[in-house]
Amino acid sequence: MTAEKKSCAQLLVDYGLSILKACDMANISRSSYYRPDVDWRHKDAAVIDAINEVLVKSPRAGFWKCFGRIRFKGFPFNHKRVYRVYCRMGLNLKRRVKRVLPPRPSVPLEVEAKPKHQWALDFMHDSLYCGKRYRTLNILDEGTRECLAIEVDSSLPSCRVVRALEQLKDERGLPA
Repeated sequence: MTAEKKSCAQLLVDYGLSILKACDMANISRSSYYRPDVDWRHKDAAVIDAINEVLVKSPRAGFWKCFGRIRFKGFPFNHKRVYRVYCRMGLNLKRRVKRVLPPRPSVPLEVEAKPKHQWALDFMHDSLYCGKRYRTLNILDEGTRECLAIEVDSSLPSCRVVRALEQLKDERGLPA
């Protein structure tokens, strides 16, 4: 029952309609008409104080984080009551919406089928039966699909990658 409906029924009674007909026209029950208005801020003052106490330390905390901290402090309020007060205080934050990227036209990759035009580097990793992990650096010629070099070790620092590329540069020359 909203306060607007109750005030509408009160207005109809003030204009001389009986309470029964005014409540019927306002679509509320007579018991709602006679029920005294209760200020939610006064009724839920303990919940409001608990929420404000939590929000002093972290003002951008969402509802569930706020409710968890209230419960951790030992307050007996259930989540429905806390959420009702949280929303009435206007604290409910908008959900972060994932940004949608503009649609990109799908363009097939064009690979020229001639050697030394384009190289590709790929790191892979796996583990041995004993649990020790190792990594591989594979350098491929995209045109001929030939594997130019493979470096295998437990770790491949950048100086090792540079050394492998320098070695290929000396042996085969750079791609176009």
